[in-house]
Amino acid sequence: MIPAQHIHPMLVHFPIVLIYTLVIIDIVLLAHGNAVTKRSGAGTISAFVALAAGVFAIGTWFYGGLALDHAEAAGFSSDIAEIHESLGGVTAFTFLIWGLARLAFWTRNRESRMLAIAIPLVEIGGAILVTATAYYGGLLVYELGVNVAKAAVAG
Repeated sequence: MIPAQHIHPMLVHFPIVLIYTLVIIDIVLLAHGNAVTKRSGAGTISAFVALAAGVFAIGTWFYGGLALDHAEAAGFSSDIAEIHESLGGVTAFTFLIWGLARLAFWTRNRESRMLAIAIPLVEIGGAILVTATAYYGGLLVYELGVNVAKAAVAG
């Protein structure tokens, strides 16, 4: 069985890649005049990438909490971890709400000019949020070595 603290690093890249991909997909589709809120091929891809980003973000947040609990049980404590944990929670629930909103837009199957402007702006905001969250996660791993086994140095 995989230890719980190792699942977060396996999942963390999915919501990051999915939100960046969603921004690109929606900007390209909207630039070509495609509605991303309709049940078209483009709209379906866009809606379900948004939903997948939300689902993976929640899973990543959950396992991130377990990984932090494991590190804290071993004596780790850091303000960086608290910032990352807070940003992770905000990111996860924001992405989940956005994914569910996109599913609702897709279900309604209507085109909206206002949404055509708002959707990429909201998703760019999400990309900025996930970038900030990832930055602090990177500090935890690469600067502080949280839950990372030290490589043996040959002498």
